[in-house]
Amino acid sequence: MNKKSVKDIDVTGKKVLVRCDFNVPQDEEGNITDNRRIVAALDTIKYLLEKKAKVILCSHLGRPKGEFNTKYSLAPVAKELSRLLGQEVKLAKDVIGEDAKKLASELQEGQVILLENVRFHKEEEKNDSEFSKELASLAEIYVNDAFGTAHRAHSSTEGVSHYLPAVCGFLIQKEINFMGGALENPKKPFVAILGGAKVSDKIGVIENLLEKVDKLIIGGGMAYTFAKAQGQNIGNSICENDKLDLANEIIAKAKQKGVELLLPVDSHISTEYSNNGQDKFVKAGDIPDGWEGLDIGPETIKIFEDAVKDAKTVIWNGPLGVCEFDKFSVGTKAIAIAISKTDAVSIVGGGDSAAAIEKLGLSDKFSHISTGGGASLEFLEGKKLPGIECLMDKE
Repeated sequence: MNKKSVKDIDVTGKKVLVRCDFNVPQDEEGNITDNRRIVAALDTIKYLLEKKAKVILCSHLGRPKGEFNTKYSLAPVAKELSRLLGQEVKLAKDVIGEDAKKLASELQEGQVILLENVRFHKEEEKNDSEFSKELASLAEIYVNDAFGTAHRAHSSTEGVSHYLPAVCGFLIQKEINFMGGALENPKKPFVAILGGAKVSDKIGVIENLLEKVDKLIIGGGMAYTFAKAQGQNIGNSICENDKLDLANEIIAKAKQKGVELLLPVDSHISTEYSNNGQDKFVKAGDIPDGWEGLDIGPETIKIFEDAVKDAKTVIWNGPLGVCEFDKFSVGTKAIAIAISKTDAVSIVGGGDSAAAIEKLGLSDKFSHISTGGGASLEFLEGKKLPGIECLMDKE
C-alpha cells in the first residue's frame, strides 16, 4: 500500500484542505482536557506552512447530528492551535457557507484557517456528492491526516478526493508504514497480543492474524469465553455464550496453521467488579461461583513475557485485565514493560491499550501507537479503509 504523501506533491502557494482529527475531550466549560490529537497534527500543518501553502483545516467534533450546535464548535480547537503554532488560526463560522468562502479566498501563503465542525451538516456523514464538491471548491489539493475516521466514507474523509488531487499527511503515512508494513511483510517471529472484553469485537482481527503470526496471545475478558469453550469453570467472569463454538474453531484453526495460541493458565479473581472486593489467584478453569476473573495471574504473566522476548514484530490490541482498577492492571503493565524491552517493531492498536501505555509513561518505547480505535481494528482485520483507498498511489 504505497500512497502519495504531502511530500510527493507541490503545495507551494496552493490552497490545501487538510482533514484532521480534532475530536478532543472537553470539560463542562468547553476547555480541552487532552490536546494530544491537536499536537499530533502539527507536523503536517507546519510542513505545509513552511512550504508556503494556504492551509484550510477541517475536522469533526462529537456527534452534533447534522445541525449547528455551539456545544460542538471547534472554537476551543482554533484557540489551542493558535497557541501551539504561534500564529492566528481563524475559525470560519460555517463549513461551506459565506464565511468559509470569504476566509478561504483571503488566505495568504503561510496562513491557516479552520472550518467549523463538518458534522454540522448531515450531508457529511452521508458522503453527499454536492456537499463534497462545495467543500473541495475551497481548495486545490486535499490531504487526509485523520486516521481515526479513515474507516468511514464521509465527505471530508473520502468524498472530496473525487474533486481534488488527494494525498496523505504524516500521521496517516506513519499508520500505513507501521501497521501496513507489519501486516504485509512482518519481521519474524511475529507475535500478536489481543485483549479486551469481547471475542465478537475481534473475530475479524483474529482470523486475519492467524494467517500471518507465529504466536497469538489472548488475554482480557475474552479469554474466559475460550476457557468456558474448553469446559473450564469461569464463575461469574464475563463470557459470550454464543461464541463458544467460535472459540473452539479458532483453537483448531491455530493448530492447523501451526500458530502457537497462548491462553491464560491462571487468573487474578475477585468477589466484585471493583478494586475493593476480596481477591485471590487461582488456576485457569478453577474460578469458583460468585467470583470473577479480572486479570491474568503471575504464571500467565511469565509465559506471556517469555513469548514476546524474541519477537521481531509485536502487534497489541486491548488490555489483558481491567486496567481502571489498579489491582487488576498488573498483567497489562507487565506485558507492556516486556514488549518495551524487546528490539521488535512494536505496534499498539489504539484505544485502551494505548491509554494504558501512556499511563505507564512507556509511549516512547513503542515503535508506533495507533491514533484510531475502530480504524485500527478494521486495518488489522485486513479491510480496506475508504479514507486511505481514495488517496493517490505512488507510481
